[in-house]
Amino acid sequence: MVLGKVKSFTVSYDCLNDSNVPVFSSGDCVSGRVVIEVTGEIRVKSLKIHAKGFAKVRWTESRNAGSNTAYTQNFTEEVEYLNHKDILIGHERDDDNSEESLTTIHSGRHEYAFSFELPQTPLATSFEGKNGSVRYWVKAELHRPWLLPMKVKKEFTVFEHIDINTPSLLSPQAGTKEKTLCCWFCTSGPISLSAKIERKGYTLGESIQIFAEIENCSSRMVVPKAAIYQTQTFYAKGKMKEVKQLIANLRGESLSSGKTETWSGKMLKIPPVSPSILDCSIIRVEYSLMVYVDIPGAMNLLLNLPLVIGTIPLHPFGSRTSSVSSQCSMNMNWLSMALLERPEAPPSYAEIATEEQRQNSMAPPAARDDFERALEGPLFAYIQEFRFQPPPLYSEIDPNPDQVNGNEEGRPDSCPSR
Repeated sequence: MVLGKVKSFTVSYDCLNDSNVPVFSSGDCVSGRVVIEVTGEIRVKSLKIHAKGFAKVRWTESRNAGSNTAYTQNFTEEVEYLNHKDILIGHERDDDNSEESLTTIHSGRHEYAFSFELPQTPLATSFEGKNGSVRYWVKAELHRPWLLPMKVKKEFTVFEHIDINTPSLLSPQAGTKEKTLCCWFCTSGPISLSAKIERKGYTLGESIQIFAEIENCSSRMVVPKAAIYQTQTFYAKGKMKEVKQLIANLRGESLSSGKTETWSGKMLKIPPVSPSILDCSIIRVEYSLMVYVDIPGAMNLLLNLPLVIGTIPLHPFGSRTSSVSSQCSMNMNWLSMALLERPEAPPSYAEIATEEQRQNSMAPPAARDDFERALEGPLFAYIQEFRFQPPPLYSEIDPNPDQVNGNEEGRPDSCPSR
């Protein structure tokens, strides 16, 4: 008898959403099938699946141990969320090659169903970061006598729901700051900034309405700006590593001396990004809205307003029971598209942008309306409009904005714009 060959060996999932992307939450039943297509007949000892899910962080740091000695220290940590095994054909032991223990699979296409339930305990949301990740997958192994096992692995996405309809996430976020500039013995008037947003919690695709007032009583030309930042924090062996990156920004009009600008609900849209990860012990993903005044030749005046990117959208009238399922399903489709591409963290603006691009990026983007419409349409494009817009230089962020230099005494008490 001529033995057959395995033509294809795949894993597929029964998806719970309309986007045909495998997205699940804690407590869900994950079901699917292992598909084997063979030509001729094959003998099989076993067909097994192994479902796993874990968070893992890893980074390295260089250390000096003397004038001519250096070494690299590795930091790794792992947390397991899922570990499930099942046998679809055969038995646990694969060392029995007797004819009685083998199963014959005939020519054609064959499907072997599997299912398991995700733990009811909170799971970490699927995530891909620069120094860590949260991944879930099912791996199938086909064991045949006298041959190496065939293996195939396919990932699925898990989202731990964050409901923004809670008092803490519905509370407004606001702040006020002021900064006085001085040069030697000359002191100018203050620059003041007040900003407010309606709530702390948002979902992907929403636009944040920013209410702000910027008053420039200094002698310099300043520019009000706003930006959303993602902060990835990784923990291992008692150490912490933080990665901060810009995901969206906007720019206001330049303000000359004595001028005031008011933002009455200026819109900044949240692009497809990972939801906040707040319950994982080794990975945290947090967001913040930075409203700031770009001051040439001085540290920026900034306000940092915390954000939480959730998965269950806002229900303004409180009647959530009838619509939460459908709205959450729609939001899950959006979220899953954000994970279809898993890019590495982008290089800094200074590394990739030419001087001409930097000059062009200082003007308000002319294609903003097209960008808005693209987000409201099909979600197959991973929006990256913010890539060439410069974030504020970290060296320009005032770590102690409330401290005033002693040379700034005697600053004027009034501003021409008041």
